[in-house]
Amino acid sequence: MPAMSSPDAPAADVLAVAAHRDDVEQTCGGTLLRMAARGLHTAILDLTQGEAGTRGTAEERAREAEEAARILGAGWRQALDLPDGAVENTLENRVKIVRVLRMLRPRVVILPYGQARHPDHAIVASLGYDACFLAGLEKIETGLPPHRPFKIVYASLYADVRPSFVVDITPYIEQRHAALMAYRSQYANQSAGAGLFVAEEEIRERTLAEARHYGLLAGVRYGEPFVQKEVGLVDDLTLLPVQSL
Repeated sequence: MPAMSSPDAPAADVLAVAAHRDDVEQTCGGTLLRMAARGLHTAILDLTQGEAGTRGTAEERAREAEEAARILGAGWRQALDLPDGAVENTLENRVKIVRVLRMLRPRVVILPYGQARHPDHAIVASLGYDACFLAGLEKIETGLPPHRPFKIVYASLYADVRPSFVVDITPYIEQRHAALMAYRSQYANQSAGAGLFVAEEEIRERTLAEARHYGLLAGVRYGEPFVQKEVGLVDDLTLLPVQSL
């Protein structure tokens, strides 16, 4: 994949930003698959390299992330060097993300939802938002022209919050699961972290059950939930999806 500083990095319609390699696969992998199937260019920015994980090494997760990106149809994926387990919303970290935003120039950015069990996930919600704002300021020097994404949405799969909308991922549920299971260092049965991780044979059941729950809310089989802060705008009431009765 292109290096972080490559001027030839492809423009992205949708950029998913996550704290860790495998976060995107869990929360919005099906959505990235759906966007890629529509001909849109998708990209993934992982902010840490996974060096603090109970299982596996950063090198293993890098290889697994590349395979997962291939399955998801993402045209670009890279990881920054923020410390795993100690991500902070600092100006230095914001500017690191600003460089990527200006290089890829996405219209839509997907961030983790701000309420999360892992502190890194919660911090990335605000860190990513702040970086999106700074990316549009001309006086933030990065050597690249300003660019501010049009839309920010939050992947809320694991949050106890009513989603603003759900993306139908029914045709992509198997590819989504395959992308997650590309992380063999994390999800294959092993002694390390056995008391913390779900058994491999249960992962499929759990992930499909979550997707089924959100799919039912939207009248489809499998779905991924998102939250947006803005009020939605409707042009034609007769084209509103999801039946009321």
